Amino acid sequence: MVGWEAVNTVLVVDDDVDIAQYIEANLRIEGFEVLLAHDGVEALDVINAQLPDLALVDVMMPKMDGIEVVRRLRSAASTASLPVIMLTAKSMPTDRVVGLTAGADDYIMKPFDTLELVARVRSTLRRNADMRAVSPLTGLPGNHRINEEIEFRTKEGTAFAVCHVDLDNFKAFNDRYGWLRGDDVIELLATTLKVSGAAVGPPQPFIGHVGGDDFVVVCSPDQVEALCTRVVERFDEGVVALHEADDVERGFLAVVDRQGHERHYPLTSVSIGVATTERRRYFDHRDVVAVASEMKTVAKARAGSAVAIDRRSD
Repeated sequence: MVGWEAVNTVLVVDDDVDIAQYIEANLRIEGFEVLLAHDGVEALDVINAQLPDLALVDVMMPKMDGIEVVRRLRSAASTASLPVIMLTAKSMPTDRVVGLTAGADDYIMKPFDTLELVARVRSTLRRNADMRAVSPLTGLPGNHRINEEIEFRTKEGTAFAVCHVDLDNFKAFNDRYGWLRGDDVIELLATTLKVSGAAVGPPQPFIGHVGGDDFVVVCSPDQVEALCTRVVERFDEGVVALHEADDVERGFLAVVDRQGHERHYPLTSVSIGVATTERRRYFDHRDVVAVASEMKTVAKARAGSAVAIDRRSD
């Protein structure tokens, strides 16, 4: 896995100039970029001009206190997910509760230990990044983490396979039944991938959700055939129950297009395109992804659920 290497910007908001500069100096030593503000109003102005990755906000400040700053950040779409750690000299539990209720991610008491402060900043940033990288529907890692995994495997040089998994006729399914039932299909596929991955491991395959109805599985080449077979069989068995019985009996979905014409589409199925590094050598992880997507197109050209594995060699 690729390590935490991003350079993050931290906004320090404290009306005590000496404390703000002290925190700034220590954060810069640890490799952070730092912005400063000395009251709540100035903090919001700075954030509007340059959105930081995290804000350290003192509670007691002139013009606008830290609690109000957090409330305003949480009420605006552009800053609703901005990580905030509150700094305060207050020690009463109720004060901490007020800050956390307002939307703070963490709370640090003054006087604080510098090492603890830096550790809290790193922990909050990492936790926030992990949350943003996960699909809210399936709980699977998203694009950024998928890219990291494939890039790491490519650089490592160990043989691996990338499976691009995609639903067939998913738009027709959504048009016929609505997006809520479409989410049921996506969750079925996610569960199918997780269960099938667990069945062929160890090593445990990496499973990610690109978005929409696209998924990626990264595994060892010798797991591919068993994994794909399990996915197709389990998905085909489960997806029938998500279609109306009449549609299953007819064998197609009837959808009226924008021109008022009824069009027929096959029932929803799954296509899997596979690229492996067993026979071909890749120097750029994006090339592996491109081949997997190419093979997915091949699989989609076949009727029903299908798997297409790239068996070309250098």
